[in-house]
Amino acid sequence: MAIQHPAASKLKERFPALAFKGNEFKGDVQIIVPTSALAEVVAYLRSEPTLAYDHLVDVTCVDYLQHVSKMPGRFGVVYVLASTSGVAPRLILRVFVDEANLEVASLVPQYAGAEWLEREVYDMFGIQFTGHPDLRRILTWEGFKAHALRKDYPVTGQGEREQYPVIDRTSA
Repeated sequence: MAIQHPAASKLKERFPALAFKGNEFKGDVQIIVPTSALAEVVAYLRSEPTLAYDHLVDVTCVDYLQHVSKMPGRFGVVYVLASTSGVAPRLILRVFVDEANLEVASLVPQYAGAEWLEREVYDMFGIQFTGHPDLRRILTWEGFKAHALRKDYPVTGQGEREQYPVIDRTSA
């Protein structure tokens, strides 16, 4: 990893057996973390005093279906971390999962605010967060069978809107 970021050298030093990959673009640093090591890596980044990543800014997902370059998995789950004490610059972590195994460890034990963010990713992409205390849909209804932000979901929907009765509010 040839990235000029405090977390890059610390991670390489602390986890020598893991093959971290990463890149830097316009000041943003992204490190790709093996899915199986995510919880341990995040716990380390949070507890290491010289880094102190105590704030989870965002959790989101990218669907790389039919992407021009080969990715390690169809879905990239993206975590944005920040240090509120200012000891380290913002950091982006990414783990890849494929349709054969859509599971990622939940970060709710480290960051309570991850609860709703992970629920949104679950609802929109179908990623399962193991250890999540209340993993259920947050934007769509429980009976909804698809995941609307996947690239193989039709742009016009699957007819969900047409199934609802029209409410006429003009006659009271």
